[in-house]
Amino acid sequence: MTRLATPYYLIDEKRLVHNLEIIRQVRDVSGAKSVLALKCFSTWSVFGLMRQYLDGTTSSSVLEARLGRDKFGKEVHAYSVGYSRDDIVAVREFADKVIFNSVSQLRQHQRAARGLKLGLRVNPGHSFSHYDLADPARKFSRLGVSDPAALRAVAPLLSGLMFHFNCENDDLDNFCDALDRIGRRYRALLKNMEWVSLGGGLCFTKPGYDLDRFCARLKAFSEAFGVQIYLEPGEAAITQTAQLVTTVLDVVHNEIDIAIVDASTEAHMLDHLIYKTSPKLTAPAAGRFKVMIAGRSCLAGDVFGTYRLRARPKPGTTVRFADAAGYTMVKKNWFNGLPMPSICVKRLDGTLDTVRTFGYKDYVASLS
Repeated sequence: MTRLATPYYLIDEKRLVHNLEIIRQVRDVSGAKSVLALKCFSTWSVFGLMRQYLDGTTSSSVLEARLGRDKFGKEVHAYSVGYSRDDIVAVREFADKVIFNSVSQLRQHQRAARGLKLGLRVNPGHSFSHYDLADPARKFSRLGVSDPAALRAVAPLLSGLMFHFNCENDDLDNFCDALDRIGRRYRALLKNMEWVSLGGGLCFTKPGYDLDRFCARLKAFSEAFGVQIYLEPGEAAITQTAQLVTTVLDVVHNEIDIAIVDASTEAHMLDHLIYKTSPKLTAPAAGRFKVMIAGRSCLAGDVFGTYRLRARPKPGTTVRFADAAGYTMVKKNWFNGLPMPSICVKRLDGTLDTVRTFGYKDYVASLS
């Protein structure tokens, strides 16, 4: 592969198609439609490919809804934790479905949203998450309506409900149990809906996932209540499809060898810093030498992780961080004025396409 200036994100379309084929299989077998969660991945340079497999997009803001309409097309689902009136006026130009977070938001904006299919987010009181920070049903959660009586009172205004209660859930037994609980608790409401979104956070493209059982449960739920099911894959669509490619700038020693690369967790892989996790490496190869790999920002804790490598890194060594598509490019920032990684795509035919580079003008334009 032609050597590019690092750092850069590298998206592999062949790996992307692997996930997309599974999503299409789920749709064909279960009838469940899938809309891409733009909060996770919004790199529209590969939307032409993704559009062939997905039914549209789901957004968390007016700008995301507009991006979904402009760059993806097909269905646009618009959700927000809080809409202003101006937001509703704007989003109605792009969205097919508007999903409110609360009964008060629904009542406040129902007239302005007239003519659109309206939905409401429900907090079922249970969830799956490895982190309290990302738990939709954590204590005092503001996400969704938890009062069944309040839901019943506004049901005539709605065409659908959203249950987004999972985060990185690869436990199919847990999901099936949760689906049964939702069916029992909201049976009467569901019978009067046209559609139900089960949100994202389901790792159904993970190797070994029992797709036959997953599809069977989705289909049974849909038929039992006469609803169109929507899934909102984010990570499931793009997992293991990209790398962040970096170069070692320096190696310092403070009880342990510390390789400093030309990227940053704070600026380029922020979720790992927030959740105190470490990305896996696709290069260098694993071995016996213990090395910490750190970013080049001035943040003391800007550390990717500690690894065992086959050889000690030196300036010029390439370091590739795996699974760098989700919650990276949508969260990258200009902290320290660090160079922003380019976005590159390895197309299906093997050609390498640098779809975006960033420079000083972009940095200045992000400020005032």
